[in-house]
Amino acid sequence: MKNNVRVVGVKLIPLILVSVLIYLVSALIYGMLFSAQWMAVSGDTPNTLAGEQGRMALSPIMPIMVPVGMGLLIKDRGITTLMASLRLGMVVGLLFLVVAQLYTYACGNERLGLLLIDSAPLMTNAMITGAVLGAMKAAE
Repeated sequence: MKNNVRVVGVKLIPLILVSVLIYLVSALIYGMLFSAQWMAVSGDTPNTLAGEQGRMALSPIMPIMVPVGMGLLIKDRGITTLMASLRLGMVVGLLFLVVAQLYTYACGNERLGLLLIDSAPLMTNAMITGAVLGAMKAAE
């Protein structure tokens, strides 16, 4: 059966798949691989973060927004190959997502270690998005 259901002109199934992958990669990076390092650099503890659960309710929104936005870019630019989609993911990751994180570092009070740890999933997720949307021809 052909996937004809689309969101803003992009196939729904690839959008859902990449959203789940982004959520899982972020959970892996923050929950397992770099949890201790993130806590050490941020100065937070499980107790200090306990009152921040309200903000965490926003976390499912981010893995949806990146694929939708990149799907629109892929569609509007007429990108049809996996490599071009992956390259777009690298550009979006580095020049938009990481740069936005850099503003928090430069203009806020974020530590360099947090900039580096937080930039890793941003780049990874943008590249995963480009690869999955390109491989699944999500914008065709």
